[in-house]
Amino acid sequence: MSDRGAAPAPDKRGWLPHPVLSVSLVLVWLLLQNSFDLGNLLLGFVLGLCIPLWTSGLWPKPLRVRSWVAVLRYSVMVIGDIVLANIDVARLILFRRASELRTRWVSVPLDLSSPEAITVLAGTVTMTPGTVSCDLSADGRYLLVHCLDAPDAEQIVREIKTRYEASLKEIFE
Repeated sequence: MSDRGAAPAPDKRGWLPHPVLSVSLVLVWLLLQNSFDLGNLLLGFVLGLCIPLWTSGLWPKPLRVRSWVAVLRYSVMVIGDIVLANIDVARLILFRRASELRTRWVSVPLDLSSPEAITVLAGTVTMTPGTVSCDLSADGRYLLVHCLDAPDAEQIVREIKTRYEASLKEIFE
């Protein structure tokens, strides 16, 4: 007999399917309320328990991170890159004529296969001032990136692949 029409297996992750999400929701709720009192704390806990339960069927599988140390290294590297890119973009905007900017589209070939890793890479590129990830090819092998000032497209590709993609491979694959 075929499993084609079978219903998906029930979620076996228990009453706390995504503990990091639960804790994050409680903290974000408290920060948004700007008040740390018992009522807000209890409501934050209710949201932190209910939202992950309600959405657990939408999560395809638990995220597997190979190295949390690599996640920390990647996060610090990206934060540093964002700060430096802000300075570079400010310098470009303030001291260079718009006609002198070398904007271009760059197609970055991807070696990543994990959807989570590709999503983090696209988000990283977008969060870094001066670049925006705009499209992912249908086969998931190329990321289209717009660069504010890129005199050398190959250098941009090398930088994205060596700085970000290699680290994400270490984390997710």
